[in-house]
Amino acid sequence: MATYKAPLEDMRFVLNDVFKADQLWASMPATAEVTQDLSDAILEEAGKMTEGLLFPLNRNSDEQGCTWNDGEVTTPDGFKDAFKTFAENGWSAFSGNPEFGGQGMPKSLAVLFEEMMHSACSSFALYPALTSGACLAVDAHASEELKGQYLPKLYSGEWSGTMCLTEPHSGTDLGILRTKAVPNDDGSFNITGTKIFITGGEHDLTGNHIHLVLAKLPDAPAGSKGISLFLVPKFLPDADNNPGEANGATCGSIEHKMGIKGSATCVMNFDDAKGWIIGEPNQGLACMFTMMNYERLSIGLQGLGLGEASYQSAVEYARERLQGRSATGAKNPEGPADPIIVHGDVRRMLMNMRAINEGGRALAAYVGMQLDTSKFSEDADAKKKAEDRVALLTPIAKAFFTDRGLDITITGQQVFGGHGYIREWGMEQFVRDCRISQIYEGTNGIQALDLAGRKVARNGGKSVDAFLADAQAWVDANADNAQLASVKDDLQAALALLKSSTDTLLAQAGDNPDAISAGAVEYLDIFGYVIYAWLWAQMLAATDGRDDDFVKAKRITGQYYFQRVLPKAQSLAAQLNSGAATMMDLDADLF
Repeated sequence: MATYKAPLEDMRFVLNDVFKADQLWASMPATAEVTQDLSDAILEEAGKMTEGLLFPLNRNSDEQGCTWNDGEVTTPDGFKDAFKTFAENGWSAFSGNPEFGGQGMPKSLAVLFEEMMHSACSSFALYPALTSGACLAVDAHASEELKGQYLPKLYSGEWSGTMCLTEPHSGTDLGILRTKAVPNDDGSFNITGTKIFITGGEHDLTGNHIHLVLAKLPDAPAGSKGISLFLVPKFLPDADNNPGEANGATCGSIEHKMGIKGSATCVMNFDDAKGWIIGEPNQGLACMFTMMNYERLSIGLQGLGLGEASYQSAVEYARERLQGRSATGAKNPEGPADPIIVHGDVRRMLMNMRAINEGGRALAAYVGMQLDTSKFSEDADAKKKAEDRVALLTPIAKAFFTDRGLDITITGQQVFGGHGYIREWGMEQFVRDCRISQIYEGTNGIQALDLAGRKVARNGGKSVDAFLADAQAWVDANADNAQLASVKDDLQAALALLKSSTDTLLAQAGDNPDAISAGAVEYLDIFGYVIYAWLWAQMLAATDGRDDDFVKAKRITGQYYFQRVLPKAQSLAAQLNSGAATMMDLDADLF
């Protein structure tokens, strides 16, 4: 059966030993009170909450799902009580602005908390994740009046937030959306239109739902330059800031999905719903990207979290399932067969899962630290550098985490053999729940285009050069670390491969307009495998001077990554080098 225990030892190792996050937090006034002791205690409590409160909900969330009746959505049994406990214990305010009731915890700590939530129950995790993203956009762009009215209620868990972008005819191409916003004399706007695929658009967990809606003003310029962002509550707040009169924001239906069935995916109808503008007119897409970039990292963590849960379940099964004998002699001579973990192919699957998961956890923490620096640092140069690094790595984190997450959940299912195909064992649910993560918040193909086109080609590869310079500086500074002796050459070769792949992509783009879209996915994956190699080197270096079981396992897993996983980047580079010709030459009628 599926099992989950928060990987706290590895999380503490990444934060404390590899990145020494407490030193970063201490250097910034806004996070100076977050000590290692405090972060360790928070992770401990988060582990207890996700294991004890959320993981028991996961199976039934899939079996029962959400139900829709006359515009109202009921979540699976246990969700409402669990959310009440979740909010009362302050988890919904975790990273919020303290000025409005948030706890102000650093993102480098929050990413590990979010991973645990997605491991335990992704359907549940999506509700607070959307609210957190909405809070970020409101806090960054809304008026002081709107922030004071809405943020305390969102942080407390009394109200929840959504992101309303996609329309039936308009997904990635938001420039052709049709939702309209007509100004009123009192400064509000009447919002009319239909949005689809709205996560948490309607549910019974909170007393009000606050929708962030993209719409166009009557005199808006054409295309994406004419989009504005509006805050639209389900119920208009009364004089005491409690839910009052119903607004014209209703749920027309919910989708029947492959996975995440406990998460309500809604069709939302806005019929002259009263809303208030966030940010400046026609600047809504820029405002919404504050939320979208948060959600892209959060959805990446969905892939990472589900991969971890699948790995843990597969390990437990492999230790218990008896089948065949070890090639080197019986390891369970008193039994009828050996556990399948003795077999090389099973170990191959488990080691692939483990090496990718642990590399992903390190990348999540690294991106979290860049987000902390960009938000809280008082050093203008450090802040700008961190902002650029976040922009570069966000599409990688979203796409690489989720592509590998699906690989891992499928591998975990494979370890279970026939039982992995049976619902009661829980492994096929991980596969189905993970599959959406490659699609929403911008498909992974779109993430690759964002990376290759906007983040690399647009500035001539300067952002990649800056990353490679930092990576090389770290290698040079740690050249004498004994744990790097066996991997240093492979790491150097990997960094060189990323540089040559970047040069190839830029050269191809100069000759062929189709080159970026033809090679973007391979390029993103090359970058993913190379940055994992750099992070694995940092993890190996951090084990120097220790000799306990945790460290022994970490070193072997790191060696495995360099020997058996990293070489995939070389085959991807060969694909990238082949160019776009054979991909684009086939006439559409011949497909």
